[in-house]
Amino acid sequence: MTSSTTDKRSARHWMWAAAFAIAVLYIISTIPTPLYGIYRREFGFPELVVTEIYAIYVIGNLAVLLFFGRLSDQIGRKPATLLGLGVMLLATLCFLVATSTVFLLAARVLTGLAAGLGASAVTAWIAELEPHHDREHGAVVASGANLAGLMSGALLAGVLATALPWPLHLSYIVYATVLIILIAVMRCAPETVEKPVRSLKRLSMRPRIGVPKGIRLAFVAPATIAFSAFALGGFYAALAPGILNNDLHENSPLVTGCIVGGFFGTAALAGTFTNALRGRRAIVVALVLLLAGLGVLVIAETVRSMVCLIAATVITGASMGLGYRSSLQVINKIAPADRRAELVAAYLLVCYSANALPVIGVGLLSLAIGASTAHYVFAVVLAALASGACVIGLRYAPYD
Repeated sequence: MTSSTTDKRSARHWMWAAAFAIAVLYIISTIPTPLYGIYRREFGFPELVVTEIYAIYVIGNLAVLLFFGRLSDQIGRKPATLLGLGVMLLATLCFLVATSTVFLLAARVLTGLAAGLGASAVTAWIAELEPHHDREHGAVVASGANLAGLMSGALLAGVLATALPWPLHLSYIVYATVLIILIAVMRCAPETVEKPVRSLKRLSMRPRIGVPKGIRLAFVAPATIAFSAFALGGFYAALAPGILNNDLHENSPLVTGCIVGGFFGTAALAGTFTNALRGRRAIVVALVLLLAGLGVLVIAETVRSMVCLIAATVITGASMGLGYRSSLQVINKIAPADRRAELVAAYLLVCYSANALPVIGVGLLSLAIGASTAHYVFAVVLAALASGACVIGLRYAPYD
């Protein structure tokens, strides 16, 4: 076996280890989702607070991406990833000892900090560890791992909270154990940043989320597509439990975990196994699926049908997976090597904003016009955004 073959095999192994790391970083994002009903009963807060708890995650995301978005470009992928995993462990402990809403809010902010810090580093790391330097394949791996993590968190919490004791603690104990093992493994991973900064004096903390001038128009298309995809993901993770409880009178953590997990699981499968669809074709297909899924989702809530909700979950999940994967492929393709994490951070800033801001809007609108009407408004606005993304994508996205 040649040295080159050995190096490629080693790089492939570490690429999949990094993919597992990004999945683990996102698992905790959806662990609380099936548990919100139990939290509400235990801590005595109204349904709107669920929206606040979910959305406050973005504060941590934005803070990290603004001030530390290019940190891994300077200190290296491994130190930034380990720091993100360490903060995530702290967030997990905060969930584990939670006795009031304050703990949940603090845990979600820490979760956002950790995900923002680790995700940009690991996403760039995966692209660099890809043994054939295929950035588009790196995007498939990173996006699939992200969505698989979101699926796993919802399913893990739903199953454990239904089948075993300690519903508000057991999922976090299992997750903390996985985190500790992962931290030990990733300490041995190879660094891909040449000449990383090792002095605080040389470390620049000046806020900068960069989109170089030459690729700004190329950046608009994938960013707009990603915004639509993540707005839909945020809707499912934050508001699907309310639809299940209020409209379908189903408050089982297992059912909630299966619906939310099914959405992200479908997204992961669609993003991974539709790699033949790229560029403009991927944008059009994602838009058609999104419009169809939103229509079925509105019908599900109107007629209070679980069958329609499941169908909407599958269709919209496929749309999110395709939109996320294809947009990240474009980002990896256009990113300069020395500013990859910085550009990924800008992309993730769009994703995280979409994940939370529309959800906050729907929550506030629900107070004025009712939850069902607010959801209809959300569907119309998201359809308009997605259509705009399609127009932009058809104008600027590569053909492939």
